[in-house]
Amino acid sequence: MSFYVAPSQQRTLRACMVCSLVQLHSKFMREGCPNCDNVLGLRGNNDAIQECTSQVFEGLVTLRDPTTSWVARWQRLDSYVPGTYAVKVTGSVSIHPDYSGGGGGGGCLLDTRTIDQDQDQRCLVGITLLLND
Repeated sequence: MSFYVAPSQQRTLRACMVCSLVQLHSKFMREGCPNCDNVLGLRGNNDAIQECTSQVFEGLVTLRDPTTSWVARWQRLDSYVPGTYAVKVTGSVSIHPDYSGGGGGGGCLLDTRTIDQDQDQRCLVGITLLLND
């Protein structure tokens, strides 16, 4: 498992605004977010990727075994998959109420608010996450 990103591709890195996972835009498109794709429906959905991920993030933490890592516990990432995570993600989510992520029946509805995640807070600030059937 490799998390290497060539310098020429670093401009396309994005961080998930829910779990802070950092991946290339193309990997979000191909595989979605392994932690929260069942909610956000990012796989194959460029609009959802643009709305639910951000290019504005600070600090990187790479976790090989989140269940045993003290850094993962400290960052509240211990229940997530191994990967590279942003310490702080900043962005604005504006998904319309009729949005249905992933093309299936489910999806998420998010209020338009500013998200600011840091090491002390691993949840969406002021965001209402609703699952629809």
